[in-house]
Amino acid sequence: PGCGAGWWPSARFARSSRWSGSRELAGAAAACDVVVVGAGSAGSVIAARLSADPDCAVTVVEAGTGAATASADGHRLPIGADSPLVHRYRARLTDHPERWVSLVRGKTVGGSGAVNGGYFCRAVAGDFDGYRVPGWGWPEVLGHYRAIETDLDFTGPAHGDSGPIPVRRNREFAGVTAAFVDAAQRLGYPWIADLNDAGPVLPTGFGAVPQNIVDGVRIGPGAAYLRPALTRPNLRLLTETRAVRLRIVTGRAVGVDTVGPHGPATVTAHRIVLCAGAIESAHLLMLSGVGDEQMLRAAGVDVVAPLAVGEGFTDHPEWLIPVDWPAAGDRTVLEVVLSTADGIEIRPYTRGFDAMMGFGGAETPQVGVALMRPRSRGRVSLVSADPSVAPRIDHHYDADPADLAALRRGAELVGELAGVALPDEPVWSTSQHLCGTAPLGAVVDARCRVHGIDGLWVADGSVLPAIPSRGPHATIAMIGHRAAEFLTG
Repeated sequence: PGCGAGWWPSARFARSSRWSGSRELAGAAAACDVVVVGAGSAGSVIAARLSADPDCAVTVVEAGTGAATASADGHRLPIGADSPLVHRYRARLTDHPERWVSLVRGKTVGGSGAVNGGYFCRAVAGDFDGYRVPGWGWPEVLGHYRAIETDLDFTGPAHGDSGPIPVRRNREFAGVTAAFVDAAQRLGYPWIADLNDAGPVLPTGFGAVPQNIVDGVRIGPGAAYLRPALTRPNLRLLTETRAVRLRIVTGRAVGVDTVGPHGPATVTAHRIVLCAGAIESAHLLMLSGVGDEQMLRAAGVDVVAPLAVGEGFTDHPEWLIPVDWPAAGDRTVLEVVLSTADGIEIRPYTRGFDAMMGFGGAETPQVGVALMRPRSRGRVSLVSADPSVAPRIDHHYDADPADLAALRRGAELVGELAGVALPDEPVWSTSQHLCGTAPLGAVVDARCRVHGIDGLWVADGSVLPAIPSRGPHATIAMIGHRAAEFLTG
């Protein structure tokens, strides 16, 4: 059925008022055609595309704030310890020895895409061809990449020219980036003119990072898609409202239980789309009885659908190496990257992370060594039926010797580029690109529908069978654009 063909009589109800909070939901059940859980990069695109049909009543449930100003500055990462725009999770990176880190995820309109460094690189064609999921080959996804963007540097069949997200590359370098470019040229690495059209596999060479930051302003899917659509009477945004459980009745998802500023409430819908990110979408599925049977029973949750939720996720492990190059203030976080044949991405960050977060200081810049095609696999596990208890996150980054060897080679390359001695022990980090907790094939079908449950979709980084060879932000926005067609077809 089309978007206006839902079995809830909600279109008339939606036109009666436009919501910006959850006051009108308190103590009641509200109906709509589609509930989108999460106003992040994918959810913003889906909500905007579906609500373009005036007969489709769309409600977006967002745990975070609707504030826009704090995330507009593309030269800063608004993710400091006191930031209201992020949610934090404790995660174990390695097992021998145990190394723990705090993961951050955007908790605002636009999600992580509203607080990240603006890196808007596409995956490469080989990533999707390797997934071997019908309908998800490169020819099928390229048009959706093009549709979401306006590339301000390149034209032609590989690039979009009418999408709402602008893409631009810095061309004048200073500080760390200028020193890095000189060093890469000295070592004979080729310049790649366009990282978003560089061939079917991860290329060897370096180039300017495509960014969704223009003139210092970060313009992600939240700003480009969702905010302009909020004038529509059939689109409602509930901020500071957390989805805590799905209502599943006789094999069909019929509603979302929420907790907002005015207490618990339920939103019922014909279609429910989880776009809360790879961690929260998986957590919500497991809280609702969708996941590994043994794990769910141990947490005290009745099993509704035994599926491999949270198992085998991937992320980009990263080592951080201090360098003597000069920091560059008032620049985007990352302007150039270098990739190697064995899947390493070298990232010369323009200044130290405290400075990036707006805390000042001229601390030593760092270069990241990220493994873009890791063999290691992690797991997100449910530990309690209480929605306020965070899931357990284990990356197992040190589980595969080949991954460790590749990271060491990348670190040695940084030592050669920067002329610095390497530390005795690596400084472990993570790219915070966690993907694949509800992958295509295992948990959802090729149209993002959860196996065995009618009326329920997942459409965000959760569905990627493996992490792309580039940072996933542009790919997640593309998934939202593509999934909107599944929801209306």
